[in-house]
Amino acid sequence: MHGACQSFYEAIMEAGADFASSPGRILIDFIDPLIVARTVATTDKRVYISAREISKQIKEGEKGISGIGAMGKRKFIADNVIK
Repeated sequence: MHGACQSFYEAIMEAGADFASSPGRILIDFIDPLIVARTVATTDKRVYISAREISKQIKEGEKGISGIGAMGKRKFIADNVIK
């Protein structure tokens, strides 16, 4: 996720961001980018996360965040247990 309250949303998305803040040109809560980062980092790498799904978790909704979405980044490593 890129941007902040006074960012040019369209230019950030055109530059290649998966998510950008404030498409509605509003002030966002300081925790919103952290919610996006946490969601992407803790979602399994085989699961697609839409901008709409993340927007439901933040205070300002779709006016506060939007984007094209991304795959999660969490990887599971199998434990080798010796018996």
